[in-house]
Amino acid sequence: MSPSPRSPSLDLAHLREWIGREETAEDVLTAALAQRFHATLGLPGSPARVGEVAPRLIHFCLCQPAVPTAELGRDGHPPTGGFLPPVPLPRRMWAASSLSFAGDLCVGDRVKRRSRIAGVTMKEGRSGALCFVTVEHQISTGAKPLIEELQTLVYRGAETAPKASSPATPPAAQPAVESGETVVSRDATPPLLFRYSALTFNSHRIHYDLPYAMEEEGYPGLVVHGPLQATLLFHLAAQCRFGQPPDRFEFRSASPLFAHDPLVLHAGPLQGHRIDGWSARPGGPAAMRAEAFWR
Repeated sequence: MSPSPRSPSLDLAHLREWIGREETAEDVLTAALAQRFHATLGLPGSPARVGEVAPRLIHFCLCQPAVPTAELGRDGHPPTGGFLPPVPLPRRMWAASSLSFAGDLCVGDRVKRRSRIAGVTMKEGRSGALCFVTVEHQISTGAKPLIEELQTLVYRGAETAPKASSPATPPAAQPAVESGETVVSRDATPPLLFRYSALTFNSHRIHYDLPYAMEEEGYPGLVVHGPLQATLLFHLAAQCRFGQPPDRFEFRSASPLFAHDPLVLHAGPLQGHRIDGWSARPGGPAAMRAEAFWR
């Protein structure tokens, strides 16, 4: 039976003791990282060189914790109970983020990320208990904050994993996705997922270990990273605005997308200073929904 938010194993008061906890990390945005990021995503133009503006959302590749391999959990995630609260639910996913930009990182910058636990909430979903942890990130160079991010992580029980189904048709309960004004199709190949995992030092096994993803977590294939989809949608939005990157960007996961599905990116139409974007496989349902805003 799925535990409920009132279960002793999900002590919300205890988990909320982590609110206000902070950690900092530093990294260097190297030319090699910029080149690999550019190559992985297939961005237009040439990779940024030292001193040049780096593509936005490359900060997802920076300041990642270097946890020893022997300390990783069975799913490949670092253990909780240090900076992140020790939520006793085994499945952890990046649910959403809201980002605002005051400037750009440049290749060669020494980058600092300050993170703070901002909230812990529980709710009962249709298939069991869900725990949401909100983390505030501030990305800066020197004393200058450049990026503010509010990230939401969701934890769920093992029994809430989706069941394997045919990749040819979307689940019956989810409607087909609409088409955007601008539509771009990408191949969500295992090499793309592997490269993005490497760039972000993400060892979550659902993105590269097919037997684990299918047999342990019940997915019909390798899962396409949420932040990878968000990054592709961000840069598609910039293309729709004559190459101008958004000043604010929000995204949230709607449903999983798998490596055997074509990754279709939708955007538009442009509505003044904002544009909607979403990712899906052909015919839907929507996998990631995003909104981009300009000042």
